[in-house]
Amino acid sequence: MREYKDALKIIVDQAETLPSESVSLMHAYQRVLAEDVCIDMDMPPFNKSAMDGYACRKKDLTNTLTVVETIFAGKNPEHIIGENQCAKIMTGAVVPEGANCVFMIEDAEVIDEKHVRCTNINTKSNISLRGEDAQSGDLLLPASTLLEARHMPLLAMAGKSTVQVYRQPQVTIIASGTELVEPHETPQPFQIRNSNSSQLLAQLQQLNIKGHYRGITKDEGPLLAEQINIALQENDVLILTGGVSVGEYDLIPDTLQNLGYEIIVYKTAIQPGKPMVFARKGKSYCFGLSGNPVSSFIQFELYTRPFLSALMGHPYKPKELILPLNTDFGRKKDARLLFAPAIINERSEVVPLEFHGSAHINGLSNAQVLFEIPIGVKELKKGDLINVRCL
Repeated sequence: MREYKDALKIIVDQAETLPSESVSLMHAYQRVLAEDVCIDMDMPPFNKSAMDGYACRKKDLTNTLTVVETIFAGKNPEHIIGENQCAKIMTGAVVPEGANCVFMIEDAEVIDEKHVRCTNINTKSNISLRGEDAQSGDLLLPASTLLEARHMPLLAMAGKSTVQVYRQPQVTIIASGTELVEPHETPQPFQIRNSNSSQLLAQLQQLNIKGHYRGITKDEGPLLAEQINIALQENDVLILTGGVSVGEYDLIPDTLQNLGYEIIVYKTAIQPGKPMVFARKGKSYCFGLSGNPVSSFIQFELYTRPFLSALMGHPYKPKELILPLNTDFGRKKDARLLFAPAIINERSEVVPLEFHGSAHINGLSNAQVLFEIPIGVKELKKGDLINVRCL
């Protein structure tokens, strides 16, 4: 068995970044930049009023001021502000030449239509200076940035109506298991509904990847080989669930090798989720995940998600915290790194959830985080600081 971080590095290092493509700004969310994005102009592009008020010379604040014009956003000023003059100005409008201060409309005493006085001589300047956010040529977003909603205005500000991003991988899911039936079917006493595939498709959607589902394949060598071969001819990555342990009908490792795939990782020292295969042939990749739903969920989060992100040019970093445990916690065996479901209470403490192992879907469904118990550790005490991975 390979330890978690060792296996993760080996898997991610196998990823060859996919080619780039151009997409519209409106479809760039959750894509990964394949280019550095620099701005082509100063931002703000002019001295901009940060308030509704009056633009004047600071040294004239104690005097009665003559209003020479009104400047709204989108209008070019017509006057240079001279001694004891001001312009009524709106937020976002160009500050006229000569003015170095904008006092708020709340601090204005209107004498008549043409005259005003400032009632707060200690006012701030209230001007956003040209280029104070970014100057022409500045790097706004580096390549490999995963584009979130907060990045969209930066792209728009840089004039990027189209964006160069890395292609998303084509991913197919196959559920392996003669005992499986689809969710709409009524299982026989010796059967079980396929719960892994819908879970994995949803996890792919979190990466903005639309996975392809090829259904259930029985544990029969020739049929399994045929389905794997078809899926990997049409896609970059195949995710299989089930058939990766050491039983007589766990055929996936041997089937992959017979098809010419190199087994890069086989079994990892995590709990739950020890049985797992990662294989490669050229630029085709295959994950064989556990048939147990909790195990496959955790394996995807630990290994498949970082790998798919690497294919798209993004170094995935999970949200991790170090928090205190709110109760004693123990386990019987300590040979593997345990990931157990938990919630965070109002005191920012980790509260373990009832968890019966790799098939206990309910134990995972209410979880906010997974907390770690390292190899060699059987017991944790209340108040111990532990690593927590956000879900």
